[in-house]
Amino acid sequence: MKSFLADFHIHSVLSPCGDLLMTPQNIINRSLELGLDLIAITDHNSAENIGVALELAKDTPLTIIPGMEVETAEEIHLICLFDTLEQVLLWKDKVYASLPDFKNNEEIFGPQLLTDQSDEYIGRVERLLLTATSLSISQVIKEVKSIGGIAIPSHIDKPNYSIISNLGFIPPDLDGFIFEVSSKSKVSKIIDKFSTIDTYSFISNSDAHYLQDIKRSMRLYMKAPKVKEIEWALKGVNGRKADIL
Repeated sequence: MKSFLADFHIHSVLSPCGDLLMTPQNIINRSLELGLDLIAITDHNSAENIGVALELAKDTPLTIIPGMEVETAEEIHLICLFDTLEQVLLWKDKVYASLPDFKNNEEIFGPQLLTDQSDEYIGRVERLLLTATSLSISQVIKEVKSIGGIAIPSHIDKPNYSIISNLGFIPPDLDGFIFEVSSKSKVSKIIDKFSTIDTYSFISNSDAHYLQDIKRSMRLYMKAPKVKEIEWALKGVNGRKADIL
């Protein structure tokens, strides 16, 4: 098994709530400074900066997992991780088809910026990304899996946009699932609150909107930086494991 330092929840300038310095090149540079091996860029309901990020990271030791943070019809956030650009763009098209046709108001939400390989701003996504899709949580999980990815309910310990804050419980059909918590200390509190949740696995990430927020969040022991390997490491399958740092 190989060891990977990882952070699977990072927003770029495409997310309207992301800082203007969160360009793909800056994210890569900061991740390399921290000694990270593996990151996921997970913008709100979009993946239009992933292609540039993958190209910029090609000649570096850093592996980028194509991702997205989707908002369901229940206003629950889920991290979606994929192996390829083609997979995440296919998912992006499905998400765009399920978004309401609202134009982004930059004065309220902030700009949704696209960049090029020179790390310059080259355009905007005009439609509002920071809103709920018409896809239910069960639909998201099913669709992401059918494309070859995994969906992980985000920051379940937080008071907004989490499965616990919005539903008040963990649906039984999510038995054995992986959930994101904001820090290692939150795991025992969640388990104490929900007696059946000890059957689940946990991940923690930075949810970075600023460069200084990116961090060494996880150490995974697995064979390769692939989505299935990540899932197996988080679930402790066949000698793989994952530690929250």
